[in-house]
Amino acid sequence: MDRDFLIDLFSDFGPVTIRRMFSGFGISADGTNFALALRSGLYFRADDATIPQFEAEGSKPFQYQTRAKTVTVNSYWELPARLFDDSEELAGWARAALAAAQRAAVKKRPKARKAKKMVTGQAVPKKKKAAKKSKNKAPDKRSSS
Repeated sequence: MDRDFLIDLFSDFGPVTIRRMFSGFGISADGTNFALALRSGLYFRADDATIPQFEAEGSKPFQYQTRAKTVTVNSYWELPARLFDDSEELAGWARAALAAAQRAAVKKRPKARKAKKMVTGQAVPKKKKAAKKSKNKAPDKRSSS
């Protein structure tokens, strides 16, 4: 799949950004990556809400082989081949994939950090622990001149 083919494929969905990624392309909209176009096919982002739709079509999650094992990436599922001929339905699947990617991004957001104690409007720095002195260490016998 080349860049022009992908732009045409997503024409009913709307504008997408296509960037080189791995051995293919990452496809995003509104700054959110929702699809991968790789040598092995086109994969859309999926989650608990959308995976049943992929399963009903007989699709499989993205997999790749390492030296030791086959790794399954359950968050990206192969787009059913029939959708390559139906750009309107593909646009619906793309919207669902974008929504799944946005839900995943919300889950990933870091929790707010606790605020530092304030004293007269200024943050109080943490105290540094003093270095422990060894009790068995002989006193410094340097002479002073």
